Amino acid sequence: MLVLGIETSTPQTSVAVGTEQGIIASMALSRGRPGHEVAMPAVRHLLDWSSVDLHRVGGIAVGVGPGLFTGMRVGIATAKTLAQVTGVPIIGLASLDLLAFSVRYSHRLIVSVIDARRGEVFYAFYRPVHGGVTRQSSFLVGSPERLLAEVEAQLEDVLFVGNGALVYRRTLEELGARVEFASAGHAFPHAAALVELAIPRFVREEAGRPGDIVPLYVRKSDAEIAWDKRARSA
Repeated sequence: MLVLGIETSTPQTSVAVGTEQGIIASMALSRGRPGHEVAMPAVRHLLDWSSVDLHRVGGIAVGVGPGLFTGMRVGIATAKTLAQVTGVPIIGLASLDLLAFSVRYSHRLIVSVIDARRGEVFYAFYRPVHGGVTRQSSFLVGSPERLLAEVEAQLEDVLFVGNGALVYRRTLEELGARVEFASAGHAFPHAAALVELAIPRFVREEAGRPGDIVPLYVRKSDAEIAWDKRARSA
């Protein structure tokens, strides 16, 4: 089965195409332009470069966040459009899950961390298992200090992965020798991991309809927060 993956929930946009035998092609680029100007051109370039016809694709996978609001919406809208045009099933997967999957061979407790801006991070805890990871917490948002306290309470060695851990590395290093940090090459969720995780779900017929795929909002948008502040001050 040929699957196209689209991940746009962070400042890095990535796309990939692959089958049960592995990834055929993938690419990633940092956004120098708005997300809506990047996602579809990246898909077109990837398919052209890999000589894959869009109508050969049997499924679309998309990262649904948590992450940057505009990026999530752009990626999901692009994936839905492609699924509707081609008539193929679609699957949405959490971006924090993709980060954890990228370091699944660790023997430590994995903490995926995405920079949420405004002095906060999105994060979740994962346990490595044979061939992958299993999530041990819900998707959370909070200050780096809150994350530090929660990790300290775990009383075990931890591997941080994601751009949020790199941004707030100095704070998280207060835990000392108990923590390690994945390299910058694992800073962002990648569409290649998205394809790898989605293919078994397509095989098990766990795909949904385009209308079922929605962004994973862990906190309110900036506009909602501004509205709440105005309402309280009125």
